[in-house]
Amino acid sequence: MSFANVEISRVRDYWNDRPCNIRHSTATVGTKEYFDEVEARKYFVEYHIPGFAEFALWRGKKVLEIGCGIGTDTINFARAGAQVTTVDLSEKSMELARQRAAVFGLEDHIRFCAGNAEQLSAFVPPEPYDLIYSFGVIHHTPNPEAVLEQLRKYTRPGTTVKIMVYHRRSWKVAWILATEGKGQFWKLQDVVAKNSEAQTGCPVTYTYTRREGRQLLERHGFRVTDVQAEHIFPYRIADYVKYRYVKEWYFRWMPRPFFRLLERRWGWHLLLTAQA
Repeated sequence: MSFANVEISRVRDYWNDRPCNIRHSTATVGTKEYFDEVEARKYFVEYHIPGFAEFALWRGKKVLEIGCGIGTDTINFARAGAQVTTVDLSEKSMELARQRAAVFGLEDHIRFCAGNAEQLSAFVPPEPYDLIYSFGVIHHTPNPEAVLEQLRKYTRPGTTVKIMVYHRRSWKVAWILATEGKGQFWKLQDVVAKNSEAQTGCPVTYTYTRREGRQLLERHGFRVTDVQAEHIFPYRIADYVKYRYVKEWYFRWMPRPFFRLLERRWGWHLLLTAQA
């Protein structure tokens, strides 16, 4: 299934209505306490992100981030000493990311650029970057291939590309298919799209197998050096939304090494690393 005909305005409206992770804290939105709690919750549940991003590695380097959301990874790149140019379609998300940069005194390390990454060169002047980073973003745009084609304009030999897209052969897809899709596998992409995020009804969500993820980058001239799967969400949602971390019964007594094996095989996050 292709979402190529979905209007980009629908995607923008969806993320403006509820920016990703905006409810990760009960503190007053925009305060230091709020942003600290958002970061702690995000990296507690998605503990693989710092290892994938390797924030400290990019000290003194230029980073282009596609999709800042409310700025958790953005801030950590800047905090580590990188010079970051970040892009987002959602004005509401970027507004909060800007506030975050101000709260932590990192405005001089971050350039914010609002717009559609499928047309990146129209609002971000092409120049080479050391790292191009996008975590959980391009699978939500109607034409991911257009984004990859744009990214070529921001590379030089040796540029590293790190992208996370959703993994089709994952625990979450199986769970969505069984619970929300009632086993109707022929409706898989549509059902997954609607249930891929905390707020239902996401207008675009592509998923990829390991092979398809690799090919997505290789079609645009990137040399893939690593493909990994990570992240199975083990908590009961009814408790999680109340800021309680209670695991589902079938994960509660599972040995940690076995759970990690499951994540690396059936994880929802497909982590792709490549070189230009």
